[in-house]
Amino acid sequence: MATRLNAEALAAERTRPEWTRVPERGSVTLARFMLWLVHGIGWWPGHLLLYPIAGYFLLASPRPRAAARAYLARALGRRPGLRDLYRLYFTFASTILDRAFLVSGRAERYRVEVHGLEALQAQIAEGRGCLIFGAHLGSFEALRLVADRGCPVELAIMMHEANAARLKAVFDAVGGTARTAAVIPLGTAESMLRAQECLQRNGLVGLLADRAPRAERVLEVPFLGQPAPLPTGPHLLAAVLGAPVMLAFGIWRGPRHYEVRFEPFAEPLPPSRAGREAAIAERVRRYAERLEALCREHPYNWFNFYDFWRRDAT
Repeated sequence: MATRLNAEALAAERTRPEWTRVPERGSVTLARFMLWLVHGIGWWPGHLLLYPIAGYFLLASPRPRAAARAYLARALGRRPGLRDLYRLYFTFASTILDRAFLVSGRAERYRVEVHGLEALQAQIAEGRGCLIFGAHLGSFEALRLVADRGCPVELAIMMHEANAARLKAVFDAVGGTARTAAVIPLGTAESMLRAQECLQRNGLVGLLADRAPRAERVLEVPFLGQPAPLPTGPHLLAAVLGAPVMLAFGIWRGPRHYEVRFEPFAEPLPPSRAGREAAIAERVRRYAERLEALCREHPYNWFNFYDFWRRDAT
């Protein structure tokens, strides 16, 4: 089993995508500032400061601004104005402020609406592990609001550490009383083995499935009106590990207000490789359809600041 996992993990190596090559300087700077707010002036003053902060990042980042404008034009079905761009940046800044509070255990005044929790509870009750696919939409950290209120099983998050390491270090320094999830670095055979071990303990393993980490293979599928490259890796992982998959999204609905959705997505694939490639392609397409629907429903919640549709940018 380990040999097979090694082979399939290494087979995905190609070239690193643009979004993993560009350091998240703005996010790290913003995160450090948010932590100062957490320990200093508090949430409401921090929330008010988001208005000039969002404006600054909007004006000071011409290339991300152009990418955000292109995305919003597709999601909104019209030419976005400055107000639309500002709203996207403000939502992004709001989720980072909230993340600083959530990871420090200060979530008592947050309001969360949960939909589909029964489906996740049914998976847990069956005594089998489950993969949770999210996206760069809203706040994946908002799922902590649900987990901290009574998740009975182990949690692990798979993430691309090369680009997010500095941002993660900033939040790790917060400490606090919030429940922490184990972090499994993506892109190695060991990551698959660790995920498998968590699933065998009936745990939950979460990862974002809308961008390709490192050199992962992608598949061009229809997305917001034009073919876009989405990673096949998360779906291959589910196939190799024989794990069921659920989707989860933490949608920002306003100040300290989130809507968390859990949705059944896919049952385990048969262990045979026969038909696996076609099944994975179909799952990538279905995932793209679901993400597209959410982007149209909540266009200011998908945080994309690079040219997602340009093939050589992925």
